[in-house]
Amino acid sequence: MNDFPKDVKLARQGDSQAFARLYALVYKDMYHIALYSLRNSHDACDAVSDAVLDAFSSIGNLRDENAFRKWIFKILTVKIKNYQAEYYSDTEDLNEINEPVEEFDYEKTELGQALDKLDPQSRLILSMSVLEGYTSEEISKICSLKSGSVRSRLKRIKERLKLELAEKF
Repeated sequence: MNDFPKDVKLARQGDSQAFARLYALVYKDMYHIALYSLRNSHDACDAVSDAVLDAFSSIGNLRDENAFRKWIFKILTVKIKNYQAEYYSDTEDLNEINEPVEEFDYEKTELGQALDKLDPQSRLILSMSVLEGYTSEEISKICSLKSGSVRSRLKRIKERLKLELAEKF
């Protein structure tokens, strides 16, 4: 088991190996959230890379050694939102920009289509809750939302997906 506080202290002192150990604990989760939110493997990799670079350069600002995971996901969330903003400012058709994602396999095409209809923030909130198991309080802190808003939004998202999938079967 990794000692988060010890590695965070070392990383703040400039120990890149300690930062690498911290990153090794979260990189898969970061990539899954970015991929699920952005639906583009190249942009997901770029968002994670940007977040890690920012985290590495500002690790000295992290005050609570036990909050590393939440802190780096908050940075990732900002990067994801920046990429999503670029999507909406693009004049190209979004379907032409996004290539099929090989790493993320949907068992049912209906589920993939239903998820595609969600807005970017809903996909981000759902991925953090379902894929990573974050509580509504944790998601609210990371996404700068009220926890009650996160809970009600999650409920509406799940109900919408349930209705949409029920219509197809």
